[in-house]
Amino acid sequence: MARLTKKQKEAQAKLDRSKSYDIKAASALIKEITNVKFDASVDIAVRLGVDPRKANQMVRGVVTLPHGTGKDVKVLALVTPDKEAEAQAAGADYVGLDEYLQKIKGGWTDVDVIITMPSVMGKLGPLGRILGPRGLMPNPKTGTVTMDVAKAVQDVKAGKIDFKVDKTGIVHAAIGKASFEADKIADNANELVQTLIKLKPTAAKGTYIKSIFMSSTMSPSVEVDVKSVS
Repeated sequence: MARLTKKQKEAQAKLDRSKSYDIKAASALIKEITNVKFDASVDIAVRLGVDPRKANQMVRGVVTLPHGTGKDVKVLALVTPDKEAEAQAAGADYVGLDEYLQKIKGGWTDVDVIITMPSVMGKLGPLGRILGPRGLMPNPKTGTVTMDVAKAVQDVKAGKIDFKVDKTGIVHAAIGKASFEADKIADNANELVQTLIKLKPTAAKGTYIKSIFMSSTMSPSVEVDVKSVS
């Protein structure tokens, strides 16, 4: 078993593993136990009482975090020439079509989100094997396939994220940075959990929100009291 560093021991000492914390206390504690030299990402993991193998229990959606993610999200807008100015004005980092399709075919995927139009989706189909595994394939359900390209770009830049329950029934999401004030981390976490509650499948039986854990890059995880956000 790997030995804990001095900083890791200090972080563990501040954390009571026998208890769960309300969302505000957990957010404040995350800031206390984060001691890396960079602005660490704050993540949340919510275990749901669903069976993702069944289509009627799949949980997927989007949420706009009230305080953003703290990350400079790189957006590629794959649009026709008549939409290029609109996408650029909205803040897209890369705007174009055929030249970027060729770059992607060559393996370029240095973006966080791709936004496109319904008429362009046919050209993206052959690129599914490249974009799919990286979570970059645009999808109407997440608002990344739309005629209102400007709004989609602005939403993503403002903190809109999409999430999907994994095969083990857990939703993972980045909800901010350790430099955020604790209240802002709590607000973002609560917004995501409330969105998940609204998306509860009718086929899901028993306890829906089973557990919630928060952590930052390389920090121990902090258990959140489910009752504090439900």
